Amino acid sequence: MSSTKILLDEKEMPRQWYNLLADLPNPPPPPLGPDGKPISPDMLAPVFPMNLIEQEVSTERWIDIPEKVLEILSLWRPSPLYRAKRLEQALGTPARIYYKNEGVSPPGSHKPNTAVAQAYYNKEFGIEKLTTETGAGQWGSALSFACSLFGLECKVYMVRISFDQKPFRRLMMETWGAKCIPSPSPETNAGRKILEESPDTPGSLGIAISEAIEEAVTDKTGKTRYSLGSVLNHVLLHQTIIGLEAKKQLKIAGEKKVDTVIGCAGGGSNFAGLSFPFVADKINGDQIDIIPVEPTSCPTMTRAPYAYDFGDTAEMTPLLPMYSLGHNFIPPPIHAGGLRYHGMAPLVSQAIREGLLEPRAYDQLDCYEAAVMWARTEGFIPAPETSHAIAAVIDEAKKAKEEGKEKVILFNWSGHGLMDLTGYDAYFRNKLVNYPLPEEEIKKFTAVLDNLPKP
Repeated sequence: MSSTKILLDEKEMPRQWYNLLADLPNPPPPPLGPDGKPISPDMLAPVFPMNLIEQEVSTERWIDIPEKVLEILSLWRPSPLYRAKRLEQALGTPARIYYKNEGVSPPGSHKPNTAVAQAYYNKEFGIEKLTTETGAGQWGSALSFACSLFGLECKVYMVRISFDQKPFRRLMMETWGAKCIPSPSPETNAGRKILEESPDTPGSLGIAISEAIEEAVTDKTGKTRYSLGSVLNHVLLHQTIIGLEAKKQLKIAGEKKVDTVIGCAGGGSNFAGLSFPFVADKINGDQIDIIPVEPTSCPTMTRAPYAYDFGDTAEMTPLLPMYSLGHNFIPPPIHAGGLRYHGMAPLVSQAIREGLLEPRAYDQLDCYEAAVMWARTEGFIPAPETSHAIAAVIDEAKKAKEEGKEKVILFNWSGHGLMDLTGYDAYFRNKLVNYPLPEEEIKKFTAVLDNLPKP
């Protein structure tokens, strides 16, 4: 019997993270301050501890993973690499499909890979409390888990529509000792302003980020910092342990070459975590199709302009060079809450501009159809976000069948959907509809970019 799971021993865990910034043909333009000039590391100090700021701006190719971080990651890492044999058989494809199962972490997703690292660095810097935002609740759960291990206080602003849709995610956060509140909230100036203007707003990640940053920077004790679950360089860096493990596992599986690498992408951390080590191979000449997948309702990579934009609604973050739908964007209330962010990570955005990535967008109903097929073949129930990657995998496997080619397809199974069953319920009851974003909506929300600097 051939192996279904390819496992690594804890001793084989990567000891360093990979930094794509060292190898991109052209680095992204620098983040800018409100005056339009490049920001200095010191300007980020009220928001992040200096040890993480150093990682954010580093151009070193390899950065050591602290032993204390490795010790905690070993609770679930190395994560298993699976061969999706039953899906292959159902599709009748000659492709060999592999997936990293990141759903084995305690919170059930890839997010703790950076949450643990960020909690560690904040603790080392003397910080006592972290604030953050969460969309689907995966990131909020992960940071709550990490803070509980390091004795840090944690407060999570959860996008209101997700707060209502996913009560069990809130309960997970509370179980780990965090405080979770719906955003926008009356607890911050940013939240109160939004509620005055739009009391029935479903919220957005941009609004929740504004609230979390405001609470961090207004703490007069200086013991609070903000923590971000995606987008920034240091967050993507911490996730590369996924792709580095996958490389070792594919070698054990006897695969000499990977043809296609796929991951869903909202802010970019899950996709980057798997793909960036393979993007390095592509830069060095390997022929690999690398596909980030997003919803048609939030088509950041596939239809938005490349621009400087704020990472939050209240314009508290630096201006970042990225594909963006505009920082005032209010996404439709699809169930893939983790893919509803208005911007894409600067490193992912730059890799797209370099022609290294081929982004795609899928409709919600197609993704749920793919998720159900997956559950009925492979058994695991995927998160709505993960289903976007699965939809692309199925398309690529069908394409391999049509071409009669043996291909190796690798994707990131970024998390389980056991806390997202209300979305499946809505799908089975025919209550879900597709929300392809109208062009007039894109023009309306991106108008805010006209008065900002251009990359």
